[in-house]
Amino acid sequence: MRIASILVAACLLAAAPLARAQADYPNKPIRLVVGFAAGGISDVLGRALAARLSANVGQSVLVENRAGAGTTIAADFIAKSPPDGYTLFLQDITSHAINASLYPKLPYDSVKDFTPIALVASTPLMLVVHPSTSARTVKELVAMLKAAPGKYSYGSSGNGTILHLASELFATSQGVTVTHIPYKGSAPATQAIMANDVSFVFSTMPPAVSAVKGGKLRALAVTTPARVGAAPEVPTMIEAGLPGYEVVLYSGILGPRGMDAALVKKINGEFARVVASPEVKKIYETLGADGITATSEDFGRMISREIGALAPLVKASGAKVD
Repeated sequence: MRIASILVAACLLAAAPLARAQADYPNKPIRLVVGFAAGGISDVLGRALAARLSANVGQSVLVENRAGAGTTIAADFIAKSPPDGYTLFLQDITSHAINASLYPKLPYDSVKDFTPIALVASTPLMLVVHPSTSARTVKELVAMLKAAPGKYSYGSSGNGTILHLASELFATSQGVTVTHIPYKGSAPATQAIMANDVSFVFSTMPPAVSAVKGGKLRALAVTTPARVGAAPEVPTMIEAGLPGYEVVLYSGILGPRGMDAALVKKINGEFARVVASPEVKKIYETLGADGITATSEDFGRMISREIGALAPLVKASGAKVD
């Protein structure tokens, strides 16, 4: 009996520091790692979320851009970080759902080596062309591409990214032959279409919307099922004559594997507060983003579903790692 009591006391003593750490969380700056360079949707979302979270919890939340290798550099860094809640990853559909199929060998397991924490946003892509292009609608763009197979090209944020897959889905569904030009991020891809170096781009919203409003690009459609508030005059791909065409970019917060369930629940609640704040809602509106939340368990199930759903598209695209 005495031995059992000693064991119980020892367990309670061991758990006490962890319990105190969780109760005090956060008591030092938090790093929010983004796997893309500055200027793209993930960077803009990350900075908006970090600013509001910092104000809510009274600690600095520092956005850290670790771009490269299709977000696998950032993901690997997270996978090898302490599971204490102070190093978090703003992932998107590329980071896990696509890369799990794109890369034949990753230095981590896309599911087992991470802790799903919270969903934070869904955003569309915008199909844009240079203003000098004769095509003013999606159907006119398809006709232009079909008239000269292989003559035209499109830009993306890199091989296997959602911009690449969205473009391949468009090309294959319409039976057109175009050349893929990968860039190192969404912002460089949008700069390429602004320079008329490529024929079209499925861009993330921040660089596209500002360029369209400035007359530097022409928007043909958005990829969500419904039009977006940031550009209500732009039709959806479905409205533009492509039934069933839908691509939605989801963003969420991950941590390393092994995070305590109570800590995960606390951080999930903090991000739910952030997403519901008027400041973040206003920023989301300018980006055409929708704030979404979910339990960590539901987010984890969603990642697993997306990995399975996108694997055939990754294979069909012929995407190869740079």
